[in-house]
Amino acid sequence: MSATEMTPISPARTGMRPTLWTRGDWNALFGFGTNILVNMLVLTGLLQFVLKMPPEIVFGRILPAVGLMMFLSTVYYAFLGYQLAKKTGRDDVCALPSGISVPHMFVVTFVIMLPIGAATGDPVQGWEAGLVWVFFQSFILMIGGFVAPYIRRITPRAALLGTLAGVSIAFISMRPAFEIFATPVIGLTCFAIIMVSWFGGVKYPRGIPAGLIAIAVGMIIAWGSNLFGLNYGGMSLDNVGAAFTTFGFSVPLPAFDHVFHGFDYLGIILVTAIPFGIYDLVEAMDNVESAEAAGDHYPTTRVLTADGVVSLIGCLMGNPFINAVYIGHPGWKSMGGRIGYSAATGLMVIVLSWFGIIALLLALIPVVAISPILLYIGMLIGAQAFQTTPSKHAPAVVLALTPHLAAWAKLLIDNSLAVAGTSAAALGLEKLGAVGVLYHGLEVMGGGAILVGLVLGAIGVFVVERQFVNAAAFALAGAVLTFFGFMHGESVGIGVTPTVAFAYLLVAGFLFGCAKYTAREESPAAASADGPQPAPAE
Repeated sequence: MSATEMTPISPARTGMRPTLWTRGDWNALFGFGTNILVNMLVLTGLLQFVLKMPPEIVFGRILPAVGLMMFLSTVYYAFLGYQLAKKTGRDDVCALPSGISVPHMFVVTFVIMLPIGAATGDPVQGWEAGLVWVFFQSFILMIGGFVAPYIRRITPRAALLGTLAGVSIAFISMRPAFEIFATPVIGLTCFAIIMVSWFGGVKYPRGIPAGLIAIAVGMIIAWGSNLFGLNYGGMSLDNVGAAFTTFGFSVPLPAFDHVFHGFDYLGIILVTAIPFGIYDLVEAMDNVESAEAAGDHYPTTRVLTADGVVSLIGCLMGNPFINAVYIGHPGWKSMGGRIGYSAATGLMVIVLSWFGIIALLLALIPVVAISPILLYIGMLIGAQAFQTTPSKHAPAVVLALTPHLAAWAKLLIDNSLAVAGTSAAALGLEKLGAVGVLYHGLEVMGGGAILVGLVLGAIGVFVVERQFVNAAAFALAGAVLTFFGFMHGESVGIGVTPTVAFAYLLVAGFLFGCAKYTAREESPAAASADGPQPAPAE
């Protein structure tokens, strides 16, 4: 049942003029705005300190283009929310959140831009390769927007939200949780401030948003601790002074020549652009499904097409990071966010990115004061997968989130070994297995995690419902996707993990056999094991 079916349209209110700003939008603005701020601070750090990108490229070209793209996406989704509120006559419609795709931010940095920049000795060439990567991803999103509604119709909600729960637990919740307990004086205090308001319903004096209070308290503790030589949060006046050098006004400029230069690396780029384009497709569907579960039905095709279009615009202006509908719509809605918070966030990003303020904020606000907000969103999305699906589908939800735990564990292992100057292959998989680290299993299960979770979750739901033909169809789809490397593999190809693909074929055959067996078992003829019964005597 769609959200429009669940929420009857009031004839008296149809065609109403929706309110553009409510008090709850302040909460959502500070919550979502700080989420965006964290991502932009991380992005800036990757560009400056990992890619060694020249400051004039970071602050003069890339960040202004990022700001333009995010402004276009947030304003457009505010417009979609306005249209939905006007159409339904409801005053509780919440706009979809959007911004830089965080998984892709790391993928394009470490898989595309860093290797090419290191190989050529020129980080600008790495930037150009990243632009081409987004160029192709944009078109995959635009084309996929017309296929996504069909996929949503045939895929159970528990599978869509289950794989999303995996993303939220592994890649949204865990790092903020670690940061909180690494600096608990700030982290736990700010987390408590947010918890009692956003989960407990406590209203702070004068309606001050909990997110703003948490950040203010975190700053007071961090800077106050410096007076006693404790240095919680790593704040220093030297960093603040250095941040002022980034001030200035920069508008995005066309980067067509840089995009075309990046085509020299097309072969390397397509290996990851195609599977991650599909990842974006599925992730966007999951997030639209999450919004519908929270009561707001948005057209999948328009959402995905918009992501593709604004990403393409950003790419052509110099932004090597793709736009995405964000996870977390139910969280911002529960805070009271409606339409205005989305557009206001877009305006905030324009100011931050065009005036060079990001570095100053990075020097003033301890990141650990923002981490509780991200943990809150992760908790909410993980819970939604169980709360908005039938309880008997809970095992399928758990199954759908497990591939993301595998991908997360593998990422931690790889990063740790890389710092030590080695790798899993160099150490030997047998040695790792001897101490309980089943690296090959993590590698296979975590490859293409979002598609793996989707397929496994769908199989689980259809098995629970005894719809074995549907379960067999998803197992067969898993075999095809695995054979070509979209699942259980690190790259697209032919026969990437053939044994896993063959295993899915065996499962599909078994499930189809179960369908035939149960159909015969449940048929009227089978129910009358002794044949036709004689009619009673008259």
